[in-house]
Amino acid sequence: MSKFTAEERIKIVLRFLNGHESISQIAQEVQVNKSIVSGWIRLYEQQGIEAFLKNYTSYSLQFKMDVLNYMNETGTSSYDAAAIFNISSPGMIRNWRNKFERGGINALEQKKKGRPTMKKEKEPNTKAKSPVEESMEALRAENERLRMENAYPKKVECFSSRTGKITNKIKAQVIFELNSEFDVVELVKVADIPRSTYYYWEKRLQREDKYATTKTAIEVIYHEHKGRYGYRRIAKELVKKNICHDPKTINRLMNEMGLKCMVRMKKYRSYRGKVGRIASNLLNRDFQADKMNEKWVTDVTEFHLFGEKRYLSPVLDLCNGEIIAYKVMNRPVYQLVGDMLEEAIRRLNPRDEVILHSDQGWHYQMKKYHKTLERHHIKQSMSRKGNCLDNAVIENFFGLLKSELLYLQEFENIEHFERELHEYIEYYNHKRMKAKLKDLSPVEYRTQILEVA
Repeated sequence: MSKFTAEERIKIVLRFLNGHESISQIAQEVQVNKSIVSGWIRLYEQQGIEAFLKNYTSYSLQFKMDVLNYMNETGTSSYDAAAIFNISSPGMIRNWRNKFERGGINALEQKKKGRPTMKKEKEPNTKAKSPVEESMEALRAENERLRMENAYPKKVECFSSRTGKITNKIKAQVIFELNSEFDVVELVKVADIPRSTYYYWEKRLQREDKYATTKTAIEVIYHEHKGRYGYRRIAKELVKKNICHDPKTINRLMNEMGLKCMVRMKKYRSYRGKVGRIASNLLNRDFQADKMNEKWVTDVTEFHLFGEKRYLSPVLDLCNGEIIAYKVMNRPVYQLVGDMLEEAIRRLNPRDEVILHSDQGWHYQMKKYHKTLERHHIKQSMSRKGNCLDNAVIENFFGLLKSELLYLQEFENIEHFERELHEYIEYYNHKRMKAKLKDLSPVEYRTQILEVA
């Protein structure tokens, strides 16, 4: 395997996150094992770009034990552990585990380079303890050390379960919790941090958290929107509650709290070739509309859960991004699009002149569909073949829908998913803010801005 620079690794990861290529396709193209590419992706998701810019370093004995204990207690793989603890290679972790299984904790100690130093012979101690006393004292000390080494990783896992990282702050919190039971000096050694670092964090931990109110508000907003809001939108929601902070501060607080958004996925394709009349591209990527019922866009997307499929056909008004009509069915038949179109037509006023844009899916080439549009004086527009950017707005809506609902929630059955889908579209129209609408929801924008105009 050829050696990749940090910049090359980042580009490979971003190809997967921002595009439609699979890990296997990318790995085959760059000629590297797909498990390595998968490890880079996990590392990026946990640590960001800094993970690839980190210099090689040596790891302490305690750090190695922290990693192995965490894997043993949580069942985490070496690839996930490498991403969580920001370790350059999963193979290094497997090497630690093999050494520990063969030789115990002493096998993990890093051997010093060079010749061993000459030790001076100790002078005989006239007041030496008896062998029995020394043995009992050594047993007590060993027992206390084992208790401490057993308690420490459990506390670390508790404190780091949300963030997935073991920082000096978390180590200090653990020492602070255990200092009534164990000696601080020994705990600092187990945690492998300087004593001054612990006392620095101890002072800060004893202070009142000035962001306590903000963190509570962030958590309420985050869960109210079911994890769909990132730090920018949450910062704007906080302003409405008279809590003003820089978005970067909100981002930092959310990282500390282990709160983050999810990602989006791809859509259903309904193209079957030419089965009817293909309309011209009247919209021509001009997604701006000054009034309602001027430009509509539509498409069909698929959901596959519990061995069943559901198909969603919505109509989106480009003026405010509102879903004005939609239909959900278990088969992608013409009725799916036909019923949706009839529902959307009921939103029209007598003088409205609408352009309805879609892709070249077979539904939109049907004579019945053309006749319905002609009867209500709706101009039909179609994307060019194989060009999803011509209908980018509805594609973007499907991406949000799948990342904020399908891949974010757990569903009991297909009926539960359908209920949540209806609730999400209601939420999208009435509550979810959009930056291009002056941080209003589509319905708020229609009622507050358009009516005034």
